[in-house]
Amino acid sequence: MTTKPELNLGSHLLPGLAAAALFAVMAATILSASFPEPQGFPEGANITASIGYAMFNLDLGDVPGESFLVAFLVIAVTLDVALDGAVHLATRETDEGRTLLTDGGRELKRTLFGGDD
Repeated sequence: MTTKPELNLGSHLLPGLAAAALFAVMAATILSASFPEPQGFPEGANITASIGYAMFNLDLGDVPGESFLVAFLVIAVTLDVALDGAVHLATRETDEGRTLLTDGGRELKRTLFGGDD
């Protein structure tokens, strides 16, 4: 015999209600916001070069912009840390020292199935 599903009320519904309320507040804020008219770029302006100049705080571009040097440096350091972390995770310690895991799984295959390649 089957039964109907029952609504389980309790304090575990509070995070869901908070998320729904946050969604309602953000939707109301976004829908009531007013934005200025788009302005576009001057005719024949080199946008790509202007972005590069703005990134390093140089006033040489056709389109004026803000300096993004700090954001560029933060992103560079973050990517460097991510690369260092990936290399650190890809290493293992052996009796001789640290080696990279570049055997293609041959050692694991040898351990599980025995024998050589």
